[in-house]
Amino acid sequence: MTPVLELADVTFRRDGKQIIDGISLTVQEGEHWALLGPNGAGKSTLLGFCAAVTFPTSGTVRILGAQMGRVDLAQLRLAIGHVNPRHRLQYPLTVREVVLTGITATIDIPNRWTPSTDELRRADDMISTVGLSRRADDVWPTLSHGERGRTLIARALISDPRLLLLDEPTTGLDVAAREQLLETIDTLDETHPEVASILVTHHLEELPTTTTHALLIAEGRTVAAGPARDTVTTENVSAAFSHPVEVRYDEGRWVARTKATRIDV
Repeated sequence: MTPVLELADVTFRRDGKQIIDGISLTVQEGEHWALLGPNGAGKSTLLGFCAAVTFPTSGTVRILGAQMGRVDLAQLRLAIGHVNPRHRLQYPLTVREVVLTGITATIDIPNRWTPSTDELRRADDMISTVGLSRRADDVWPTLSHGERGRTLIARALISDPRLLLLDEPTTGLDVAAREQLLETIDTLDETHPEVASILVTHHLEELPTTTTHALLIAEGRTVAAGPARDTVTTENVSAAFSHPVEVRYDEGRWVARTKATRIDV
């Protein structure tokens, strides 16, 4: 089976600075990866490779078997859904209209474009999947941050992507909204079992229960990678964040806290 995503020894340099230094990653269909690391570790750059928007300085990026640099990137990006909580709208679109922009891959509804009956049905199906049917006609400014996050997941899914990228999707959410959004992400394992995903965060509490694998990075290098339960550990997280962090796993979720240190007086 062809992997959904392959990064092979990728590097990235900007202004003489090494941002990514020899990272490799293989994501198979249906796997749900967490990309973890402190601020400045290179997570956003790495996600840019996965989204087919940033070329590595060296190494190769293959998405659905197609190598970046040897394929039409516009076509390749149609297979990638991207959820960015910093999504900016110029006009107050409804939930349904925002979801429909996932078909056109634009921020706003294009001029002279009218969705077909089938596209409208698909939009409503996706809105139902994320539990927002009652708000389908509500406009973006009236939505809570959590509802916006769920809308963007529906937007990413409407084009039937093979790879879903979630860039710190719970940013700015309170605890209740965060949990609702994570529940929505967890349901995708049943509604879209073939879709692979990569979720970027630096908070272990934001990992969905459906997380299958994890990649921990620090200073542009791999600290650990593999099955989530074996990778998101006290030792590996402490190494990635350069701080003693105690990691616990309970009922499908991870919790992190600073290790207590004894001070002799």
